[in-house]
Amino acid sequence: MNTLAESSLAKAAVNTVRYQSGFGNEFATEALPGALPVNQNSPQQVAYGLYAEQLSGTAFTAPRGHNRRSWLYRIRPAAMHEPFARIDNGLVARFDDVETPPDQLRWDPHPMPLPAVPTDFVAGLITMAGNGSPDAQTGCAIHLYAANQSMTDNFFYSADGELLIVPQAGRLQLLTELGVIDIEPQEIAVIPRGVRFQVKLPDGQAQGYVCENFGALLRLPDLGPLGSNGLANPRDFLTPHARYEDREGDFRLIAKFGGNLWQAKIGHSPLDVVAWHGNYAPYKYDLRRFNTIGSISYDHPDPSIFLVLQAQSDTPGVDTLDFVIFPPRWLAAEHTFRPPWFHRNVASEFMGLIHGEYDAKAEGFRPGGASLHNCMTGHGPDGATFEKASRSDTSKPDKVADTMAFMFETRNIIKPTRHALTSPTLQKNYYQCWMDIRKHFNPQQRPEQQ
Repeated sequence: MNTLAESSLAKAAVNTVRYQSGFGNEFATEALPGALPVNQNSPQQVAYGLYAEQLSGTAFTAPRGHNRRSWLYRIRPAAMHEPFARIDNGLVARFDDVETPPDQLRWDPHPMPLPAVPTDFVAGLITMAGNGSPDAQTGCAIHLYAANQSMTDNFFYSADGELLIVPQAGRLQLLTELGVIDIEPQEIAVIPRGVRFQVKLPDGQAQGYVCENFGALLRLPDLGPLGSNGLANPRDFLTPHARYEDREGDFRLIAKFGGNLWQAKIGHSPLDVVAWHGNYAPYKYDLRRFNTIGSISYDHPDPSIFLVLQAQSDTPGVDTLDFVIFPPRWLAAEHTFRPPWFHRNVASEFMGLIHGEYDAKAEGFRPGGASLHNCMTGHGPDGATFEKASRSDTSKPDKVADTMAFMFETRNIIKPTRHALTSPTLQKNYYQCWMDIRKHFNPQQRPEQQ
């Protein structure tokens, strides 16, 4: 049997109302009418001859407000596959095999694979940096992907952490156990730990960034004095409706487990969930819907005003992972240096550029590239940007337009891999962007003369 089974109800859900909205909501969706049990999660006999299976993303006893789990009603249970065997890959299991320099680091975009080398999403993953470990369930791994082939007979999941996928070029179609998600550059998707999926390339090739979160699940930040609205709104997070495959064949199930890749033969598509309900599910978000907050009087607010998602730690106010974006926005603060100021942080920052230009750098930071500024490493605008911004007319607002940058920020040192430190894309002269900063100090120039 080699068919994509959908009822007329499912087709309407997929083609017309593809998504359900709301972050962390309790959803209920079925691709066949009556597939969801009405009064019991695991009845003795499930409709259509399906199997009930619970997928838990948190401890069973986690507080109700933090508990994440979904009940899946599927054609075959997830246990049906042959034993796993290790396979070679470009991923890294440990982040201590090479010393981490305190230098500012920046990379050019990762090259696309050659047409003669078919490379799917999983094969195109390269680990650039990270910290912690999946064993300790804390920290993250930061990967780049570059692919020129859709996944057809392979399916993938990470047992190590949830995957935050940030496309930079090319659309992705994510066929997951719980439904289909389509994303394009300036949108993101999160695939929960353990959810099996397949990646199709509608444009024939794609590249971007992936942050694998080993710690507490990503969530929306509290708004505090902002009140009830602002930043990323829950209604803009979209979760797919149920959609299933009833397909048999010679397939491979690839698992990321303990930092390594493993594969097992599987005789059917694991994307066979006919119905599901719960709050542990993949979701997407359009970064262009972010409600940017900023100063309308003076001074430069902290970059926490750009926080989209966070993974909290055991220390209040200190996260193991922050996902921050720098979208188009108006700058209106008077008598203020408007670009990001010179700074050193206790947090470490891995930054990427999806589109356009970043306002703190004149050149060298290109879409698809990346930079890393670790704990207490000084960074900020380059010399040309400083000179221009310090003489700009701040009596008029200025729009930072046609841009989208982002940052993975953590409380721990982000350790670049051996590949990242030896890659030909590493810019050896990045430090020079600050070397032409001029000395302006003049002890004879009184403040009233400025």
